[in-house]
Amino acid sequence: MCGIAGIISQNKTLVHLRNLKTMSDVLAHRGPDGEGQWINTSSNVGLAHRRLAIIDLSNAAAQPMHYADRYSITYNGEIYNYKELKIDLQKVGYHFYTESDTEVILAAYDLYKNDCVKYFDGMFSFAIWDEKMQELFCAKDIFGEKPFYYFLDNEAFAFASEMKALWAIGINKIADEKMLLNFLGNGQVQSANNKSQTFFKNILALPPAHIGVFSLQKMKFNITRFTNIDKDSSIKISEKDAIEKLEILLQNSITKRLKSDVPVGTSLSGGVDSSTIAYFVNKQKSTQNFKTFSAIFPGFEKDESIFINELVQSINGENYTTSPTANDLLKDFDKICYHQEEPFASSSIYAQYKVYELAKKHNVKVLLDGQGADEILGGYTKYIHWYLQELVLHYKYNKTIKERKAFLKNNVTVNFGLKNIFATYLPAHAAMILERKVFGKVTNNSNINNDYLRAINGKEWQGIYKPSVCKLNDLLYHNTMENGLEELLRYADRNSMAHGVEVRLPFLNKELVQFIFSLPSTLKMKNGFTKYILRKTMQNKVPENILWNMNKIGFEPPQKLWMENRGMQERIQDAKQKLVNEKILKPIVLNQQVKATAVHNSQNDDWKYLSLASVL
Repeated sequence: MCGIAGIISQNKTLVHLRNLKTMSDVLAHRGPDGEGQWINTSSNVGLAHRRLAIIDLSNAAAQPMHYADRYSITYNGEIYNYKELKIDLQKVGYHFYTESDTEVILAAYDLYKNDCVKYFDGMFSFAIWDEKMQELFCAKDIFGEKPFYYFLDNEAFAFASEMKALWAIGINKIADEKMLLNFLGNGQVQSANNKSQTFFKNILALPPAHIGVFSLQKMKFNITRFTNIDKDSSIKISEKDAIEKLEILLQNSITKRLKSDVPVGTSLSGGVDSSTIAYFVNKQKSTQNFKTFSAIFPGFEKDESIFINELVQSINGENYTTSPTANDLLKDFDKICYHQEEPFASSSIYAQYKVYELAKKHNVKVLLDGQGADEILGGYTKYIHWYLQELVLHYKYNKTIKERKAFLKNNVTVNFGLKNIFATYLPAHAAMILERKVFGKVTNNSNINNDYLRAINGKEWQGIYKPSVCKLNDLLYHNTMENGLEELLRYADRNSMAHGVEVRLPFLNKELVQFIFSLPSTLKMKNGFTKYILRKTMQNKVPENILWNMNKIGFEPPQKLWMENRGMQERIQDAKQKLVNEKILKPIVLNQQVKATAVHNSQNDDWKYLSLASVL
């Protein structure tokens, strides 16, 4: 895990060591173990790198790395199948001088060219300069675990792991009005129908599962998708066989993500996802007594200490905890905003930030985490009514009634009525209504300055998009591949990299994800349980209280209590004043009492104001 940056330009005055050093210094937190800058002999290409040494700790694996007197790479990530690829490449004549996965990427690119990414099982963003072709080949992994931002004008192409490295060399930091309003109304900074768009003008993102080729001669950057998940694939499989297959895929994915030359631990939240990972890690003989890290909140009604302790006892593990407070949040808030760069809709990420900080204190540089499981397996309760609509669409009325009753029995409220029946048979129209609803939340917000709203009037609105959903997989695909998961991955990347810790996500293995998407919805939700097939797979492995707990709806810290803190209230009031000064909010907002809300409260406006003002 590392920080990468680079500048390519026909104007040689732009490609100099001072700019590259500035960029890599800004990214120092991503790679505290070393740094490197390189400029080619023509002085039109410069690459920079900050190193977090995880595999092959020797100086031979330092970057930028050069290969065959032709290629130079700056790379961030891990290729989990690099040893297998290395053997294949050796069979056709390639020789290697390091034990790194970086050198394997270079050899694979030499052999397979742009198709090399199709052979990689991992998380990555990288750029390879081809001196012969005078082209820069860039790539980003299928789910977008690793970031890649870029700036392009008539004079230069510049890229980096984080936007702050681009701002550091003079690229303007200006918020995009459409995305700012989308955040205030929808709580998101992603655009589902324009994956390159970021929260800031002039800075774009290479989308997940895409490669880009920048031609120095043409000064153009051509982007193409290299892989995808097929949401419409389906297999006929028994529940028993599905359980056996899922267990094999999970174990293989976790085993691959344990490859490391430094200590590996896991995050532990008390839910079935992180407990699954901890169970399989514990099975590995080489990782006995591995360390787990948790955020707990004693006295808070949604504290998960009891589940964490039960899992730790069941695997005889070693658990370390952190208990963030409102005062801690106040002290760390500016640092979090600095690392996140874009606003965030709740305080949930702070607990994650503190868990990664805790891991660093205990000298654990790699953490496995359960992110992605809810999106691919239908873990959130918001998915339930879409599942019921799918049953209705297939005329399974009795099963629809039975499943709804089962969820109610498990204390899960399911709002399912005539509007859902309507949406079942007119999905495109339902999507349009949902888009208008979100748009209305923005344009009808009485706190937003009218002049600011007029600034986008008549312009194409790119921030709001709702998919046409005919089956559960449609929405799971949307949240996994189009809108939702990537934003959570951004949180994890920035929070972990802030402390020089690498986070690996076993549920985001392409083979595993494709298998789950090929399963019928009735194995993802059944008998009143979400993530049914995972729960069945882990039966007799994970404690029953964790396995069949339907009260856990995503990790939640005591945000309402934190926002009631006097210091936090003053900070929120200052944020509102800043947004009024910027003519984003009306002055009337200053007379409104700060409203303390829980993480998942739809009226979370004051937190949004706080977060937005802090990143502008």
